[in-house]
Amino acid sequence: MQKPVAFFDIDGTVFRSSLLIELVEKLVERKIFPAEAEEYYLEAKQKWIDREGNYEEYIDAVVDSFRHHIKGVFYGDLADIGREVVSLHSKRVYRYTRDLIASLKKEGYYLVAISQSPKTVLDEFCRQYGFDKVYGRIYEIGSQDRFTGVVEGEHLIGNKANIVARVLKEEGLTDKGSIGVGDTEGDISLLEAVEHPICFNPNQALLTHAKRRRWKVVVERKDVIYE
Repeated sequence: MQKPVAFFDIDGTVFRSSLLIELVEKLVERKIFPAEAEEYYLEAKQKWIDREGNYEEYIDAVVDSFRHHIKGVFYGDLADIGREVVSLHSKRVYRYTRDLIASLKKEGYYLVAISQSPKTVLDEFCRQYGFDKVYGRIYEIGSQDRFTGVVEGEHLIGNKANIVARVLKEEGLTDKGSIGVGDTEGDISLLEAVEHPICFNPNQALLTHAKRRRWKVVVERKDVIYE
């Protein structure tokens, strides 16, 4: 029998923050990135904190900062910082998705993680939760093991439905009973590609879409989880 499959967005859905944000801030702290790397997204961050801007604008600014400053960085430095970030924050996850992952693993599901964070840190984070496959941004490594700033296969990570199609084909899985979990409108293509979409702590754009499609919506607030 073909295994069923479940897809999880990671940042904000499993991890209660963004691995990329934690990574950039630690790179600045360790002086691998210059202090100006934080200036790229400070305005967007403050607007988000003040609830005058949205999270997507904030995280997009962090991605831009990372892409700009990763060029020339030694791979080993990023890997070391990534391990440190995961060591510090690996248990900072939501109860609902943590328990769902464990439950689906017991039921024999093939688990796939998807994130805009660098795959280097994602692999480290997802390993302890039993994911079978991890998709993240892959940054090209040039001479002397230093990053070039180029993102490889960006077309794939840019549309999560592409990942669903690839996983089903390459891993020989079935889409029957397939599950997808996401939290923003960037996950809509993923949720539309599975049989059982779950909108977890959705932002307004995803919530509006979910209501129209009658998708399952789950909210976790403090120690309360409700649909």
